[in-house]
Amino acid sequence: MTHNTLILSVVAFATLGVITRPLRIPEYVWAALGAAALIAFGFLPWRDAIAAAAKGIDVYLFLIGMMLLAEIGRQEGLFDWLAALAVRYARGSARRLFLIIYAVGTLVTVFLSNDATAVVLTPAVYAAAKAARVEPLPYLFICAFIANAASFVLPISNPANLVIFGTHMPPLSQWLYQFTLPSIASILVTYFLLRFTQRAAIDQKISTDFRTEPLSVGGKCVAVGIAVTAVALLGASSLDRQLGLPTFIAGTAVAIIVLIISGRSPMPVLRDISWGVLPLVAGLFVLVAAVQQTGILNSVTQMLHDVAASSPRETSLGAGIIVALASNLMNNLPTGLVAAAVSQSADVPLQVTSGILIGVDLGPNLSVTGSLATILWLIVLRREGEAVTAWQFLKLGIVVMPPALVAALLALTVVS
Repeated sequence: MTHNTLILSVVAFATLGVITRPLRIPEYVWAALGAAALIAFGFLPWRDAIAAAAKGIDVYLFLIGMMLLAEIGRQEGLFDWLAALAVRYARGSARRLFLIIYAVGTLVTVFLSNDATAVVLTPAVYAAAKAARVEPLPYLFICAFIANAASFVLPISNPANLVIFGTHMPPLSQWLYQFTLPSIASILVTYFLLRFTQRAAIDQKISTDFRTEPLSVGGKCVAVGIAVTAVALLGASSLDRQLGLPTFIAGTAVAIIVLIISGRSPMPVLRDISWGVLPLVAGLFVLVAAVQQTGILNSVTQMLHDVAASSPRETSLGAGIIVALASNLMNNLPTGLVAAAVSQSADVPLQVTSGILIGVDLGPNLSVTGSLATILWLIVLRREGEAVTAWQFLKLGIVVMPPALVAALLALTVVS
């Protein structure tokens, strides 16, 4: 076997482990093992591996900040309080509860990112379903699907957006012109198909017989902290700054303030955070660096450049679909990193880059490990005692994702 073939074999093995979780071994273990194997066999110098992992510092800071906000909010009862509020406004209707959760999920994704929807909203939705005494999964599916479907409304709606455009991020006005119609198409199609597939589960009355506890001072602080974080992210985005540090500072500050007010130890908060997501992301960055080292992307770059120059509209459609499928085969984080490297090197038109971004953002709604947000969603579900199999998610995703993707890409051709 050639040197490049061996590298790609290691990367494929590690990626397959992340996706399938053999023997229920966590995703991060497979990503870390793949990265370690590349270094141990001499396929990737350890200095290059460290440099590759260091490229994800902004992502690590972002995730730590969000996970701190989510965990301190959970322990302070913020999510239980929000759940009771949602059930009260549903007024006994499961359909109305479904719509409320979808609308809130859209807002959280747009202004706090898709990872925040997975980490922050999922516990609240689970609590709402328990309070309403209904099967949680139909409502939990909303968190997974809207986290990707609404993740290109704004640049901050998905950290992958910053990766795809890099230093060529369009101004906010240009972004809104380019992505508003595709986002509306994605959000609406996803909603109607999700509601159609879950129609039996939401065609019922829900319980309103529950006791609402007042929100604690700590819970109010977390709520304010989340709102401040959203404003900070919008400000950072408008100034074309990275989002990780503001999120980390906000999450850390809120956690410290709440712990001081309540007089509690930080250990329960730190213990319950899903730290495994950090080595998962680092491992994926290293795997992508190894693929780039093989040089196989050079021919892809040249081909994309030539095709995009002659027919940008068709290229945006084709690239969006191909990247969407690839995101489900190898997760959208490494796919996005590879796609960004190729598109930036090929110097393709904005329309083509936009199609690639839609594929990276929306495409992962087909598989349960398609995006980092969905993996985070899975981790939260496991902590709550819920389980979703890859087949169970695929059966739903194959109905919901392809029509939404086609609708978004077609909408893109209208505005481009």
